[in-house]
Amino acid sequence: MRRIANIGGIYGFLLIAVAAVLLSLTAPRAEAVVDGITGPTFSLTAKEDFIITGDGGSVLIWGYANGAGRAQYPGSTLIVDQGTPVTVTLTNALPASAGNVSIVFPGHQVTANGGVPGLLTQEAAPGVPVTYSFTPANPGTYLYHSGTQHEIQAEMGLVGAIIVRPTGFDPLAPTAYGHAGSAYDQEYLFVLSEMDSRIHDVIEYLGTGGLGFFDFLSSPFPNYYFINGRNAVDTMAEGNGPGAGLFPTQPYNSMPMMHPGEKVLMRVVGLGRLAHPFHHHGNHARVIARDGRLLESTPGTGPDLSSEVFTVFSAPGQTVDAIFEWTGKGMGWDIYGADANHEHPCNGLTVAQSQALRTNNPNDLYFGTQDATTKEWCADHGKPLPVTLPNSVDLAMGPFFSASPYLGKSEDPLILPVGHQRFNEGGGYIFMWHSHNEKELLNYGVFPGGMMTMMIIMPPAP
Repeated sequence: MRRIANIGGIYGFLLIAVAAVLLSLTAPRAEAVVDGITGPTFSLTAKEDFIITGDGGSVLIWGYANGAGRAQYPGSTLIVDQGTPVTVTLTNALPASAGNVSIVFPGHQVTANGGVPGLLTQEAAPGVPVTYSFTPANPGTYLYHSGTQHEIQAEMGLVGAIIVRPTGFDPLAPTAYGHAGSAYDQEYLFVLSEMDSRIHDVIEYLGTGGLGFFDFLSSPFPNYYFINGRNAVDTMAEGNGPGAGLFPTQPYNSMPMMHPGEKVLMRVVGLGRLAHPFHHHGNHARVIARDGRLLESTPGTGPDLSSEVFTVFSAPGQTVDAIFEWTGKGMGWDIYGADANHEHPCNGLTVAQSQALRTNNPNDLYFGTQDATTKEWCADHGKPLPVTLPNSVDLAMGPFFSASPYLGKSEDPLILPVGHQRFNEGGGYIFMWHSHNEKELLNYGVFPGGMMTMMIIMPPAP
């Protein structure tokens, strides 16, 4: 019952995603901020539409649209300020068979006006909008979802994320919770969810009444897994914005990028039925908050109850804020290159001088320091990667081949592609971030796909 979309697919989008990623490496990247819409007043419309899956399929969804725009999965990320009253008006434009729809906002004291009474809150019937009002008392990462027939409507896509900026938020020196212990340089949102497309197919062809003929709701069997509403490799393709580009109903990509030593705020939101182990290669991350509450022993102390993890455990209905850093420490080789012209900024030593110092004074304290600007570890200065690179005549040239693992470019323009990449000219260091549940790396049973993206470590600006 699955259709094949005109665009998409694991092979076509692989080329698009790789091209978009590598082209983005050629220019400096501004501070990463989460895509979304800012308040304090929002107009959301529950609508029906379709999304594209990573294997080229097309699946019916119900999503929260921004005003008169198209539905999107997940719904628009709402970005608001601590202490500023927020108003969300919901209009129901779903097919009549879908019934009423609503929104609940966990972690906030909400007043609902209009609509019709529902089990958890006031609901929007067709033609009868409802308005929700609340004042965010605490900063952090939150979620919102339908409070009506949750087992159906959340599965269909009526879910979204909320980011509350702290009082006095400074975009030039951002913090997640107003405390220095929550400071970051880049922030990225990772909305994790899954989908049983059989449920969506039944509703598309038979309406919600058709679910009574099947046992899908009581025993769902997901076959798609998403980060920000996309399966890999579509997670890495360009965003384009709601209603535009290749993914008009899936506008949020999930391609984290950073420089060595920067602090990346990971806002992880669990919006499905299942728990998802979100694994970030390269280093540990420090979990500083859960469900919009800083992990502190007493107010004002900062995240003194934080802990380091190598995989963020994302539970259904839970949000996790974590700080990720990467410096190359412990890798045992110089991530900035071992060429003779490379000087280490800790004390200006050339590679040759550093190697001589290491030979003559192996216990020198110099090798336990780190440069404050580039985050390069002195102990690794001048150390080549412990492998032998092949000769250029033995290589098959290709756009995804970078040859050199080092951050940076060769000074010798005559040697290609070693050290001088045609597509990866920024010299990015790339590794996977993904679910640690192997089944969740599939698109309807096909690998690679699912809950997977890449982190790109960019060299510092010269």
